[in-house]
Amino acid sequence: MPDLMTGKRGLIMGVANERSIAWGIAQALAAEGAELAFSYQGEAFGKRVAPLAQSLGSDILIDADVNDDASMDAAFAELARHWSRMDFLVHAIAYSDRNELTGRFVNTSRANFQTSLTISCYSFIDVARRVAPLMPDGGSLITLTYQGSNRVTPYYNVMGVAKAALESAVRYLANDLGPDGIRVNAISPGPMKTLAGAAIGGARKTFRYTAANAPLRANATLEAIGGTAVYLASDQGSCTTGEIIAVDGGVHVLGMPQPENI
Repeated sequence: MPDLMTGKRGLIMGVANERSIAWGIAQALAAEGAELAFSYQGEAFGKRVAPLAQSLGSDILIDADVNDDASMDAAFAELARHWSRMDFLVHAIAYSDRNELTGRFVNTSRANFQTSLTISCYSFIDVARRVAPLMPDGGSLITLTYQGSNRVTPYYNVMGVAKAALESAVRYLANDLGPDGIRVNAISPGPMKTLAGAAIGGARKTFRYTAANAPLRANATLEAIGGTAVYLASDQGSCTTGEIIAVDGGVHVLGMPQPENI
């Protein structure tokens, strides 16, 4: 069904380059007719995002540091100057010190725990609160998670805890914002060859493991993740909220590797 997003506007947060999951989602939404705005953090990322946004016909680029209240105040004030209302928001923001994504989880530092939870989880809560007034007719909020939230995954460490918190936040936000017609969901892709994924130790091994053992014997693609986001952001997903939707070739259902790989 073409043009599922015609007449709908939304903000994409977290594009780093053309291999970003957020970029795959942006492309899919734009292909269905959505009007997009993009946020970025700092000049370096702004230079990367600008040509990508322009390729989809977007000229709304907003500098937003989720770790700075003043920056977020300014960002959403600017967004409101462009649009009096919007229909969806995609949050693809997470961070942890890569040096703490190796070794033992028990050695997680207080500082990195706080940073990881603030950027990877609290930022979504903060964004939801800020964007809700721009969705008087309802809307859709989408974030990204990973199965390391509920299953121990080598090299994921404190990010697993941060994603578990994020998934819980999805459920609480879905309940809070449901009466306003705002749906809140998360997409849980398998391992991806992205800038963020590369920061996780053993990423290549994890990617190969999924490709060899997932029921579909394949990793997720940007196109598949983008299609799922279109469903969640469009009217087709009007009764879906509070969900964590796996787009990972089915690897999340496994209890052990395939027999040929044991």
